Amino acid sequence: MRETKKRWGRKIFWIVVGLIVLLLMVVAFMPKPVPVDMAEVARGGLMVTVDEDGETRIREKYEVSTPLDGRLMRIELDPGDEVVAGDTLLAALEPIDPSLLDTRTRAQAEARVKAAEAAEKRANADLEQAKAALDFAKKELVRSQALYERGNTSRQMLDDAIYKERSATEKFHSSELAVQIAEFELEQARAALIHSKLGDEGLEKPESWRFDIPSPINGRVLKVLQESSAVVTAGTVLLEIGDPKDLEIQIDVLSRDAVKIEPGARVLLEHWGGDDTLKARVRLVEPSAFTKISALGVEEQRVYVLADFDEPVERWKMLGDGFRVEARIVIWEGTDVLKIPSGALFRKGEDWAVFAVVDGKAKLKTIKIDHNNGLEVQVLEGLEAGGKVILHPSDRVEDGVKVEPRG
Repeated sequence: MRETKKRWGRKIFWIVVGLIVLLLMVVAFMPKPVPVDMAEVARGGLMVTVDEDGETRIREKYEVSTPLDGRLMRIELDPGDEVVAGDTLLAALEPIDPSLLDTRTRAQAEARVKAAEAAEKRANADLEQAKAALDFAKKELVRSQALYERGNTSRQMLDDAIYKERSATEKFHSSELAVQIAEFELEQARAALIHSKLGDEGLEKPESWRFDIPSPINGRVLKVLQESSAVVTAGTVLLEIGDPKDLEIQIDVLSRDAVKIEPGARVLLEHWGGDDTLKARVRLVEPSAFTKISALGVEEQRVYVLADFDEPVERWKMLGDGFRVEARIVIWEGTDVLKIPSGALFRKGEDWAVFAVVDGKAKLKTIKIDHNNGLEVQVLEGLEAGGKVILHPSDRVEDGVKVEPRG
C-alpha cells in the first residue's frame, strides 16, 4: 500500500513539473507587445511657414557723388556719424584749371541742371500720387472701423485696411524724401553751373571756388568710399548715407514658395541677436526671379520678398543695414485644428495612413490630411482628439499587434 502511494506521489510530482515546464514554454513563446513611441491626437494651433534666411537693408540709400571735376578735400566723416540735412558738410571740392571753366564742362553742367529739374518734377508728381493714395487709405480705414464696430465686417478686413493705411503712409514719407533729394540735386547742379561760369572776378577770390556738398537728408553715414584727398571726376561716388530707422527685410525664397506668399502675410524674425521674436509684414513679392547656385551646386530660381517691421523702432533699433535674420513667412495659420506629428504618417497606396492605438493594439487607419508644416499635420478625417498614434512605426508593427509605450 505504501509502495502504491509512493508511485502515485512520484507520478503527481512529475505531472506538476511537466505542467509547469509546459506553462513556462507557452509564456516564453507568446508574442510580446512591441515597444513603440506614441503621440496624442490633439486640437490646437497650426502654422505653415516658408523658412529662409534674410537680411535687413535701408530702404532709401543715398550715394553722394561729385557734381563736377575737381580736387576733393579729405573727408573727415566716419561710418556711423550722424548727418543733418543742409547743415552737415559731407565733402568739399577745389577747382583744377581749366576743367571748371572749359566749354564742355559748362555744357555738361547745364545739361545736369535740366535733368535735375525734370527729376524734381517727377518726384513732386510721385508725392502727389502718394498723398492721394494716403488720403484714400485713411478714408477706407475710417469706413472699415465704422463697419467693424457695427458688426458688418470681419476683423481681417479691418486689419487689411490698417495695413494699407500704414503702407500708404510709408510710401508718402518715401516720396517726401525723394522730393528732398531731387531738390538737393537740383540745387547742387545749379551751384555747379554757377561755379563753372565764374569769370575774372572769381579768379581774384580763390576762396569762392570752393564747392561744398552738404547732406541732403537726415541720417547717418553708412560708407565712406573716398576718404583721402584726390582729384576726382564728375560722378565719383564719395559717401553712402541713409536713415538706419528706415529698415526693411529682404528675404530670398524659392520661386515655388513665392507663389504661396501674399502681401500682408505675417513674418516672424528669429535669431537676429535679441531674445524675442520680431514681427513684420510682407510688403512686396518681387515679380522677377533670379538664378542662384545652392551650397550643393544646384541651380535654383529664387525671388526676393520684402517685408516691413510691425514693431516699434525701440525693439529693433540695434539692427543695422545688412544684418542677418532668420525669417518665417506665414502662408497658412489655424487656431483650432485636429493635428498629429508628421512622423506618424506613411503611405498606403494613394492614401495617407497611421497606426492608431486601440485597446493596447495597433489599428491601421486611413486618414485625410490637409496642411503640413513638416512637424505637424492637420487631420480632416479618420481620427478623433484624445486618441494615440504610433510614431515612426517599424516593420514589426502590423494591424492588430499588441503594443506598449517604449521605456
